[in-house]
Amino acid sequence: MKNLKWTLALAASLIGGAAHAEISDNVVRIGVLNDISGIFQDTNGMGSVEAARMAAEDFNGGGKNIKVEIVYADHQNKADVGNAIARKWLDVEGVDAIVDVPNSAVGLSINTLLRDSRMTFLASSTASSDLTGKACSPNTIQWVNDTWATGNTTAAAMMSRGGKDWYFLTVDYALGKGIEAEAQKYIEGHGGKVLGSSKHPLGTSDFASFLLQAQGSKAQVIGLANAGGDTINAVKQAAEFGIQQGGQKLVAFLLFINDVHGMGIKVAQGLQLMEAFYWDMNDDTRAFAKRFAARPGMNGKMPSGNQAGVYASTLAYLNAVAATGSDNAKQAVPEMKKFRGKDKLFGDTTIRQDGRVVHPMYLFEVKKPEESKYPYDYYRLVSTIPAEQAFRPIADGGCELVK
Repeated sequence: MKNLKWTLALAASLIGGAAHAEISDNVVRIGVLNDISGIFQDTNGMGSVEAARMAAEDFNGGGKNIKVEIVYADHQNKADVGNAIARKWLDVEGVDAIVDVPNSAVGLSINTLLRDSRMTFLASSTASSDLTGKACSPNTIQWVNDTWATGNTTAAAMMSRGGKDWYFLTVDYALGKGIEAEAQKYIEGHGGKVLGSSKHPLGTSDFASFLLQAQGSKAQVIGLANAGGDTINAVKQAAEFGIQQGGQKLVAFLLFINDVHGMGIKVAQGLQLMEAFYWDMNDDTRAFAKRFAARPGMNGKMPSGNQAGVYASTLAYLNAVAATGSDNAKQAVPEMKKFRGKDKLFGDTTIRQDGRVVHPMYLFEVKKPEESKYPYDYYRLVSTIPAEQAFRPIADGGCELVK
């Protein structure tokens, strides 16, 4: 009788273990959720979808014939729309991981929804540093930028070059407010001053009044705490006002190669910006960029840092699925957090217990037109911020996952 009970118990544990570590529906579905039609369509959009497809192709079954399917949807920069898509993917369509998600309001909503689910959130474009702070989730991994890194490292780099007095042009939602708050904290904590700030709505076309206020402040640095089309419009109009020619430095906290291409190097020249990825950094980034540019619909475009982040995070998740035999976040995410090593696109990389992926960050200056030798040859490296300095110390985030 004892032997029978032991055999039944063993069988039950084996069945339970098999159910615990398995690939649902025999396919790993990854949903790319982003802005396909709005202000982030160039930095994310269908380019992010292609980046995820590239990762799936390079994964190539992980040596275990694991099937991967990439789906995508447009959240329209609306938290309710993004939440509804994510819920349908979770409850109906068998999606196992969501990747990308530019727009912090949408990302924070998805983060809450997926916290107690089986889905993994690969927040490769969600900038809110709360994702690895007070809102951290065991299901979430955050790649590329966040507001702490963007605000602190950019402010630190500019102040080290003499930029003590600042004025901000800030988009009036979570992203902009977070960047400005982090930067202001650093500036004032290191002997600098914030002389003023102008808030503008998402999708602003006319920055004239804001730029006149910034110009009138006489601040050494004008910080653009916005993104996408808003940053492009602000930089173009700043050039019309001759702001940089007047001696003020213009720095973009969240700008990508696609944005510089869109506004043109003549307009963008001299602009300072912080990036986690540049396509022309080394042989690995150039090889990836060349493949990306040849993808359907890319028409020779170079990948943004966000699109590189989609590729890197998707591949890291798939490798964790192969290692654990499960596409469940409860198995895949802890496996991802074991990574310490070199990522081909982001350099020396560690995935921390709070879900933050740390890697170097770079301050670039946009070249003058005569310095650019070939298409998308736009950046001059000013300084490198090591991984251990580029992101918020894990002890300062308030993440409950940190032991």
